[in-house]
Amino acid sequence: MHSISRRSFLIGAPAALAACTTTTPPPVAQGPRIDPMYFDMYDEITTEPYSVPAVDLTQIDPIFLRQVVPFAGPQEAGTIVVDPYRHFLYLVMEGGQAMRYGVGVGREGFGWSGNATIRRKAAWPTWTPPASMIRRQPELAEWASGMPGGMDNPLGARALYLYQGDRDTLYRIHGTNEPWSIGQSVSSGCIRLINQDIIDLHRRVPIGTRVTVLGSGSPRVASHDAVAPFPGDDGVNPDLAVTDLPEIDGQAQIAVWR
Repeated sequence: MHSISRRSFLIGAPAALAACTTTTPPPVAQGPRIDPMYFDMYDEITTEPYSVPAVDLTQIDPIFLRQVVPFAGPQEAGTIVVDPYRHFLYLVMEGGQAMRYGVGVGREGFGWSGNATIRRKAAWPTWTPPASMIRRQPELAEWASGMPGGMDNPLGARALYLYQGDRDTLYRIHGTNEPWSIGQSVSSGCIRLINQDIIDLHRRVPIGTRVTVLGSGSPRVASHDAVAPFPGDDGVNPDLAVTDLPEIDGQAQIAVWR
């Protein structure tokens, strides 16, 4: 199996989402003490078709680890609420609470907002590189018909596919093999969760689950949110810096999902 370089998965237009790769991990600073329960929560998973390695929790701010928080949004229990600007995803629960997951967000994750429905769920989903990417990197021709699921696949262990009616929004919630990118704005991709978290979320939500993706002007929906660093007073960076994005014929490469 060929190794896929981080330049393989690059941004496209909001209408077609690119795979999730990032730049070199930033230096890890000493952070707050990690609750011991998280070492079990993010331990190695050996019951999957592919072994999911334990997460190095020193690479992630603990605020982005899975936890129940107070929830003040209007959405009903069972709804997923994605706040890409604060790097959180909520599964709304009864009693004014939500299960909160930290997410990493690529530019495509900021390119769409609104209401949708999960019409498809996939375990160890397939990724298909576009023809333009294969022309630039001929070694990807092996995956012209789709890269099978696995730990080398940029979609990670699970994917949730959002539709409006019968129309695929091309907005994806999926796993990542780069857990250090959680809580970060990354070069490309949509909404990525730690593999242990996307497996947990995938198990909790059925087909038909409603999803609300918040826009840049939306108020916070949980009282204990911390805004991940963005320039500007409102915590939103409309000009998210994206580096290492070669173009072909003036157009950024676009990855195809299925």
